[in-house]
Amino acid sequence: MRYTPAAAALSLLALVTGSMGAAKVTETVDPRAQILLEDGNLQLAKGAVDAATDSFEAALAVDPAYTGTYIALGEAARKAGLQGKAIHYYREALERDPNNLSAISGEGGALAEKGALEKARANLARIEGLCGKACPEAQALTQAIAKGAAPRVVSAEAVKPQPTVENN
Repeated sequence: MRYTPAAAALSLLALVTGSMGAAKVTETVDPRAQILLEDGNLQLAKGAVDAATDSFEAALAVDPAYTGTYIALGEAARKAGLQGKAIHYYREALERDPNNLSAISGEGGALAEKGALEKARANLARIEGLCGKACPEAQALTQAIAKGAAPRVVSAEAVKPQPTVENN
């Protein structure tokens, strides 16, 4: 009985603190980083993946706390065929914002391209739980899963030509 007021006060404090942590806070981006991100997106649209990656990395150096930069780096890595690196960037974004639909969808797409279709389906289920089947991220991930794994590149050492003997 004598601990009841203290317990009530602590539970009220935990309730208020917990609700503040769950509140969605909009992220602001440094204007210099925003210009670099826009330039990187233009470069990526043109197909200049290396130039886009350079712009995104410069934006990351200017504003390392902005989640959108990690997502942009993940997109550039996917276009370059570096799915493992893309997954790394998407997971960095998810550490900062666990319910970021673009990061969940991008990671799932990279996983599907890598051949990890079950993990990609788990990401799809997570997105559908957050926004439903009609949201663009869910549709993009559904298409990536349907497309399946990207073809693997074969190294020159893996293909050994058979010697042929010809008469001159």
